[in-house]
Amino acid sequence: MSSEVAARRDAKKLVRSPSGLRMVPEHRAYGSPFGLEEPPWVPDKECPRCMQCDTKFDFLTRKHHCRRCGKCFCDKCCGQKVALRRMCFVDPVRQCAGCAPVSRREADFYDRQLKLLLSGATFLVTFGNSEKPDTMVCRLSSNQRFLLLDGDGDDHREVEVARIAAVQMLTEGLPPGGGNARATGMTLQYTTPGAEGLTQLTLTAGEDAEGSRRQATAWLAAMHKAAKLLHEARDQ
Repeated sequence: MSSEVAARRDAKKLVRSPSGLRMVPEHRAYGSPFGLEEPPWVPDKECPRCMQCDTKFDFLTRKHHCRRCGKCFCDKCCGQKVALRRMCFVDPVRQCAGCAPVSRREADFYDRQLKLLLSGATFLVTFGNSEKPDTMVCRLSSNQRFLLLDGDGDDHREVEVARIAAVQMLTEGLPPGGGNARATGMTLQYTTPGAEGLTQLTLTAGEDAEGSRRQATAWLAAMHKAAKLLHEARDQ
């Protein structure tokens, strides 16, 4: 893909919706697979009372719509303004007491874990039933739409994130003194255009350098979170 074509695909535009200003992809098909669509608002005539505390709306008690779920609430139940990155809002937007904590947790993914995915990590990568793994750097593309795998020379492969069907963490036994099992790798199953069934690849953290292994383990945890967001976006 030429740099000019890539630039067009990554182009964004500023749009105004009833919920606020959004910076969205110029071409809808090139949006992030983790994104969420704006919900339709519950019509005013269908919510005479707050959908949380049941307070009746009147001249003094105004109704407000949560930008994440679209339901209507009083100011007390929907007074928090929180960043909503998955819907591409430029500024923090009004959200209800149920949605605001979810958006805050997702903000941690965008502020910390997404950076790890973009920077990448080194893994032993096994494609399908191959017995010989290849050492490759795996990272998320800047538009969040592809996993890019780069090996020696011209060995370059891509997996479209939206086509990932299943993710399974690979772990080893509990460490001394208890705690959680240590992540050692990840199996990804995805669909390939024109192919029947699922294709599989396995990422395994190497044992060569401690710093490299820590980076790989952190990358795996971030990818596991990304997979959860991906499935949530599909279920919307």
